[in-house]
Amino acid sequence: EYDRFYIGDKVFNARAGKEEFRDNLVRQFPQEVEAIDGYIKLLSQVGGALSTIGMGRVLKPWQRSLASPYLKWKTPDFMFQKTYDVLSELTDDQDLIAVICGQWGDMGLPPKQSAFMVHAMIARHYLYGGFYPIGGSWKIADYIIPKIQKQGGEVFTYAEVTEILVEDGKVVGVQMADGHKIMCPCVVSSAGVANTFDKLLPEDDATRGEYAEEMSHVRPSIGHLGVYIGLQGTAEELGLPKTNFWIYPKNDYDGAIEEFLQDKEAPFPVVYVSFPSAKDPDYLRRHPGTATIEIVAPAPYEWFEKWKGTTWGKRGDDYDLLKEQLMDRLMQHLYDKLPQLEGKIDYAELSTPLTTEWFSAYGRGELYGLDHTPERLQQDWLTPRTRIPGLWLTGQDVLTCGVTGAMMAGMLTTTAMVGVRKMSPVMKQIYG
Repeated sequence: EYDRFYIGDKVFNARAGKEEFRDNLVRQFPQEVEAIDGYIKLLSQVGGALSTIGMGRVLKPWQRSLASPYLKWKTPDFMFQKTYDVLSELTDDQDLIAVICGQWGDMGLPPKQSAFMVHAMIARHYLYGGFYPIGGSWKIADYIIPKIQKQGGEVFTYAEVTEILVEDGKVVGVQMADGHKIMCPCVVSSAGVANTFDKLLPEDDATRGEYAEEMSHVRPSIGHLGVYIGLQGTAEELGLPKTNFWIYPKNDYDGAIEEFLQDKEAPFPVVYVSFPSAKDPDYLRRHPGTATIEIVAPAPYEWFEKWKGTTWGKRGDDYDLLKEQLMDRLMQHLYDKLPQLEGKIDYAELSTPLTTEWFSAYGRGELYGLDHTPERLQQDWLTPRTRIPGLWLTGQDVLTCGVTGAMMAGMLTTTAMVGVRKMSPVMKQIYG
């Protein structure tokens, strides 16, 4: 049981393994076998379509134009329909739809707004359970950076780029915040399209104006709150599960988030609770006698906008008071599910969308880059190629959000840059 869904006063779960996932849903909704099997069939159809969509992202504009009939033929219409609309054709059971969409927080958009394609990608990703990197998420960088350096590359932190340098319509390098210039004929930006086109391109570059019109068809995803908790005692001693908790006030996810955006005192539309130390078999070797918990919930940037431009850690008493109130509300969700933890918290700290803006440079503190609406996913300009020679895009805005989405976007960008033929040996290595 990798995910547990608390929906109002009902509890459901998701279990690892394609067959077990299906059979577990049937046990919880025995009258909905046909709908469940129909849903599993849709997920199976998505796999091939995703490859087609990826191929379309790699092609040059004229190639994509020629291949358009084939790409359309290989892409089912439901991929770009709204998630709720697709599922409503299978069932009228709102609880079943809610359980199927119980991971909507992983893309930050509820089912009546999100594209089914992204829902399906997330659902397929978790069909065989959730996975956790041994040693913690920092191990991803720990393994990758030496490989970059071995090839003659380098990785810098706290090295802010303030401008992409363009001369005669071509990229020539980047300007750093410390005044240093790195001259190069090629720049790959994973800073997000808003940062790339609105902030990093020179204001007088003609292409920046062209992209301003394109940007009107996309919007940033919602911001979030994060609570980072440390406890004295091990996960086993404290009774912490490996299962993630998704806590919802009701099965109408879109209604709940709309109420929340209108009234900050309304219930959180989703509260996600995760137990990293319980998942990591190496944790106790590094941090004996302790445990950790994370809580994530949505929060609009507008709530914190009056503190925009202030320094992290020095935003004043009013800001700290608001953070404390929000953290108390989120902690109550934790105590409701695991009452044995009251009085056991050793450390807790809350982040806001301003924290995300400060550390990750997302202008609205967005959690998942661009919102995953059907319109966003059908934008022809959201590909690795740009209209500026030497400038390429990668990251979650090119494909989809998350670790896997960003990783596959990197593969697409590399393929677009060097060509399919040169990438073929690499793909064979990866996929055998």
